[in-house]
Amino acid sequence: MSQRLKVRLLSLLVLLVVWEFYGRRVNPILFTYPTAILRAFIGLVTSGELQSYMKESLLVLFYASILSVIVGVLLGVVMGRFSLVEWATDIYVSALYSMPMVAMVPLIVLWFGFRVPAKVTIVFLFMVFPILLNTYQGVKDVDRNLQEVACSFCSSEGQLWRHLIIPSAIPFIVVGVRLAIGRGLVGMIVAEFYTSVTGLGYMIVRYANAFETDKLFVPIVVVMILGVGLMSLAKWIEGRIAPWRNFDERE
Repeated sequence: MSQRLKVRLLSLLVLLVVWEFYGRRVNPILFTYPTAILRAFIGLVTSGELQSYMKESLLVLFYASILSVIVGVLLGVVMGRFSLVEWATDIYVSALYSMPMVAMVPLIVLWFGFRVPAKVTIVFLFMVFPILLNTYQGVKDVDRNLQEVACSFCSSEGQLWRHLIIPSAIPFIVVGVRLAIGRGLVGMIVAEFYTSVTGLGYMIVRYANAFETDKLFVPIVVVMILGVGLMSLAKWIEGRIAPWRNFDERE
């Protein structure tokens, strides 16, 4: 077991012990503790309720993630590669990125109703801009000398994209995806607050209104674990498609 893993496990154990000690001394309507959350988790899994709500949330997150990666990477590469596209779109990208996406939720619900497309659109808007902006920056940071060498060997635009621009921008893209995961989970919960009676967000609202704090914490903890797992997966994928990044970190 590595030293890093030992420190992480120890810090988690300390946190759980302190939380358990403090949570048992607080009104259960206002707060709870890990063993109570575990009992509630087992109950929700046994009844099938957690799996049912989680399935729809994950589908929405999956669809929005695929769309945001495709749109974000393509538009980011085009903006970074072609100045005319950058000049025409950067003001809109900056405006939308800086605008609180929660403000768009009522309008999106008005357009799409309370169905899955509305939730996918909301999560997509939360996720796409970190990927787009990081991809754009990655393309801008491609070594100009390498581009000149490639052009001197008569590389076509397509070959530049495949063999130089995209590989050089991959670390930036993966960082954008990791940032987008956190924003996407927030968007998923926000979307379910406003647009449906299903999903993990609905579970949070339902059990908060019923003052069942132990059950309320179950979807919250699930979302946290999901975020950690997805970010670790993105980091693992980065290590496979850009192994030189792992070498740099070791150095």
